[in-house]
Amino acid sequence: MTTCPPPPFLQRAGRWFLHSGIQEPEGGVARYHYISDARNARISTEITGYTVSALLELHDRTGDAAYLQAASRAGDLLCAAWDAKALAMPFEWSATGELPEHHSYFFDNGIIIRGLVRLWKATSNQRYLDIAVLCGESMSRDFVNKEDIHPILILPGKQPLPRDPRWSRSSDCYQLKSALGWLDLAAATGRRQFEADFETALERGLRTHAQFLANEPDRQRRMDRLHAYSYFLEALLARIERPAVRAALAEGIDRTSFELRSIRGDFERSDVNGQLLRVRLWADAAGAVPLNEAEAAEEAASAASYQIISADGRHDGGFNFGRRNGALSNFCNPVSTAFVIQALALWDDRSHGKALGDWHKLI
Repeated sequence: MTTCPPPPFLQRAGRWFLHSGIQEPEGGVARYHYISDARNARISTEITGYTVSALLELHDRTGDAAYLQAASRAGDLLCAAWDAKALAMPFEWSATGELPEHHSYFFDNGIIIRGLVRLWKATSNQRYLDIAVLCGESMSRDFVNKEDIHPILILPGKQPLPRDPRWSRSSDCYQLKSALGWLDLAAATGRRQFEADFETALERGLRTHAQFLANEPDRQRRMDRLHAYSYFLEALLARIERPAVRAALAEGIDRTSFELRSIRGDFERSDVNGQLLRVRLWADAAGAVPLNEAEAAEEAASAASYQIISADGRHDGGFNFGRRNGALSNFCNPVSTAFVIQALALWDDRSHGKALGDWHKLI
């Protein structure tokens, strides 16, 4: 808990998470808010998991119990969303049970695990850890195959959904961020198989990551891939003491920085700026990759520019998804908000000479 007032951007983003309606009454969090239509998208279990972590970050930085209460409501929703018959976590939730698709995503499960484990540590509520373990077991049992990881399964039978060129429907290096959930579970339960599963994913990610961006020739779609590639870089922080990981991290930071600056005139995502800045700061703090101060400052300024200032509380304080051909998107995005406020908070910590804290709190 801090005794200093949190930065204004953090306070405004916190109010948005608590009062905008992006977290719906049942506790679930919408994938994003349509600004022009003033309505939420469907409730996503992945985004609810991310928001649990974001709310706990806000609680750690402010001491305000409202954030812990909101995180607990989101965690309760995730526990309720678990499909005990299929032994799977659906990627969306609705109060009526009516959903347009019945899928489970490997990536979503890992993000949910990380939120629930952090919430278990904050509350000592065993139910959160129990559901996290079930998600981790599903990841190992249902998604891992001899060649790679199935990205999406069709429920309830758990048949792999056919893959296509979209990064989210492929199995590639970005899945390593979700595999961090296995590491969290290994630490929480002492089960070594979870750590072994992570190491397998790490080995494959290091072997394949160099081609991930090159596999997308379209410039604007490559900005989306920068978002996914940054997931891989974030996950490398877990093994940053290893020379091969440090080399991949340095290479990846340079590659992401170059591509971001090459493409942002056509299309820029706010979250990519935040993700890259977080990786830079933690890699520098670990003594692995020296910080490029000028580029980091530019990313911080660009990320901060996406915070919405509005008289409408449904938008004010949240972060816009991005800008395409000079025009802001129609999306007020909880994940963009979570990533950027953590990045800017770390940047603020560094500017005030504060320790950056543990990378395990990476949202």
